[in-house]
Amino acid sequence: MSTEAASLTPIPSPEGARAARVAFVGAGPGDPGLLTVRARDYLAAADVILLDTLHRAEQLAPWARDDVEFVLAASQAQGGKPLTEKARARLLIKTAKRFATPDHLVVRLMDGDPSVFSGLAAEALACRHEGVGFEIVPGVSTAWSVPAYAGVPLSAHDRSGAVHMITAGDPHIDWSLSTGGDVTVVVLGSGKALLTALRALVGAGRDATSPVALTEHGTTVTQHTTVLSLHDAIAGMENGSACCPEASVAVVGPPGELRAELSWYETKPLFGWSILVPRTKDQAGPMTDRIAAYGATSSVVPTISVEPPRTPQQMDRAVRGLVTGRYEWIGFTSVNAVKAVREKFEAVGLDARAFSGLKLAAVGGATAQALRDWGLEPDLLPEGEQSARGLLEVWPPYDDVLDPIDRVFLPRADIATDTLVAGLREIGWEVDDVTAYRTVRAAPPAAAVREAIKGGSFDAVCFTSSSTVRNLVGIAGKPHPTTIVACIGPATAKTAEEHGLTVDVIAPEPSGVALVDALAHHGRLLVSQAQTAGEPVLRPSQKRATTRRARVRR
Repeated sequence: MSTEAASLTPIPSPEGARAARVAFVGAGPGDPGLLTVRARDYLAAADVILLDTLHRAEQLAPWARDDVEFVLAASQAQGGKPLTEKARARLLIKTAKRFATPDHLVVRLMDGDPSVFSGLAAEALACRHEGVGFEIVPGVSTAWSVPAYAGVPLSAHDRSGAVHMITAGDPHIDWSLSTGGDVTVVVLGSGKALLTALRALVGAGRDATSPVALTEHGTTVTQHTTVLSLHDAIAGMENGSACCPEASVAVVGPPGELRAELSWYETKPLFGWSILVPRTKDQAGPMTDRIAAYGATSSVVPTISVEPPRTPQQMDRAVRGLVTGRYEWIGFTSVNAVKAVREKFEAVGLDARAFSGLKLAAVGGATAQALRDWGLEPDLLPEGEQSARGLLEVWPPYDDVLDPIDRVFLPRADIATDTLVAGLREIGWEVDDVTAYRTVRAAPPAAAVREAIKGGSFDAVCFTSSSTVRNLVGIAGKPHPTTIVACIGPATAKTAEEHGLTVDVIAPEPSGVALVDALAHHGRLLVSQAQTAGEPVLRPSQKRATTRRARVRR
């Protein structure tokens, strides 16, 4: 069970301690998803986080406090020279002693698992000598997680030999112990240190034809792995032509031969893709999580800003009418509508109990989920097309015998179409069409983002509404012809085509997650098409052209 960040029990500290307590926390190999639950709890409680690389700070943002201080422990502030092991320990102690009591927490973040190939011993001993309380939170080790992500199991069969894990820069290694053909050697290091280590292994007697799997940027969406013979890997690193110039993990031995069959991460359908999501950040979470699960990165570019109505009186009257029994139904046509009504309820001191006796309609799955998150279950959902038209098809006509009240409350955007309002009136309902929120075009993104959109740096764009199409084109220009265009439904696709875009993907149902799933299916088709034609598998951004190429269509 996770320890709640707010209630982390202070670790025992030496009597009279006059410093923050220290937690050595394993950061895992690079994929933020491999942070342990315990590690996230400590990050959320930290006053200061000492880390070895600044790029980790951005990765940690979802879990760290807004006011947390990041301190770089890898190099000196001036000159950028790497800190020695002793200097890092002194910096840690100095940071901890900035606080007068152990009620504060300093997290010393270490890549992988702190207890493996790190300076943990020296820094923990320094804490011990200075009377600073500390504890250790293990992490996922780079030594075995990166090979696993590369599809290179360290034990290939029941009778596998030994597994040796070695730091490339260690001058005291006896390489002769790792020369047997059944010994798998995991070497951690990069650049000249890695090259020197592989040379030493061959020099000690390891067969130069042994396979070696080289991996760079392990467990991230830029991971790349290649399998060569030891001889070819050394030669490539010597002349600068190695397939993985930034390799930091090498696995020497028979498991490398299984890479072709067991590669699972780098063969994900959207692996390495860069996907543009024109949506507000507070709504993009489920989509960006799904995109990451398919091995891609996402860039959220807000194209609209959701703001309160200019005059709130109409919403105020509608909410009072809701409480006094004015309505039979309330129809929600978007997640934003649910959010707007919920915020209004909270502002006037109401909660979900005010919906007692009302019937609730939702336009689709995402809107229905927003209601469920509020503790409400919709009474009506479209059976087919999840749109205003689809909702109208299943909405029962007014019956003056069965329906005691003939009025419907529709909280909607200021730019909503009249399809649902007109249709409900045709089947006998009185409708209060209320502006619950306004959609305003967002400011243009940064110049670099606009250039990336028009220049084809993005592999795909996911449009979740017609307004996102219109506004993205308005503030940033049209996506490059090679960019895959994915739309949440037919209406959005029609708008995209009206703006001169070729639509490649239409989601089977109008939800952000379903849209990403459909894009992943399209990605698989592109891979299959390339393999059938005997062509290299390239991302769309790698195939930039001035004319639209032939497309694989759903």
